[in-house]
Parts: sequence; C-alpha cells; structure tokens
Amino acid sequence: QVQLVESGGALVQAGGSLRLSCAASGRTFSSYVMGWFRQASGKEREFVGTLDRSGGRTIYADSVKGRFTISRDNAKNTVYLQMNSLKPEDTAVYYCAASFGVAVPTTARGYNYWGQGTQVTVSS
Repeated sequence: QVQLVESGGALVQAGGSLRLSCAASGRTFSSYVMGWFRQASGKEREFVGTLDRSGGRTIYADSVKGRFTISRDNAKNTVYLQMNSLKPEDTAVYYCAASFGVAVPTTARGYNYWGQGTQVTVSS
C-alpha cells in the first residue's frame, strides 16, 4: 500500500512558475513509476507526465512539453513537478499517481495509487 500526498498548489500569475511535490509513504518508492495528472473543472482527468523508476525516462503530454519537468528523489520518497511559463489553461487540480507495473503508463488506468490532489490556479 502506498499513500501519496501532494503539496505546493497555489494561485500564480500567467508566465510564473510553481513546483509541486508528492510525498509517498512506504519503503518501496523506488520501485514505482510515478505520474502526474490534472483535472480542470468540468473536464476529464488528463495525463501530464510520467517518470520511470530510476528517473531516467520521462514522457510528457504535448500541452506541457518544454514547460514542465518531472523529477524524483528516491531517498526522500518524493516526486516533483516543476511548472514554468504557466498559462491560464494549466488551471486544474493536479494529482500524482504511482504504478507498480513494468511499463511507463500514460493513461490513468495504468496507475494503482493516487493522491488527493492539489489546486493550481493560473490567473491571466
């Protein structure tokens, strides 16, 4: 069982930056693929990015590529989402998720554990 707790969400102006953190419980954090998703009001949850166990491979949604960066610190059981050049359309609740599968999934069904989410609001 893994518990995930996101933090770092805030209100920020367009063009600004924000770093989200996701702290995981348990001793096997390094064995999980970690992903970030977001859900805007009235919309479906969408994939943002994912990072493999070692942190050596990342996949990003086209909408955030070049602006967002995922990283992890296995010693701290934490995964990060650095968000730069934020746009109003980035406004959403952001969720981190953990997968114990072998693959690096880009859909929500590929993840086994979810955090409660943190709100990011980008004002224009």
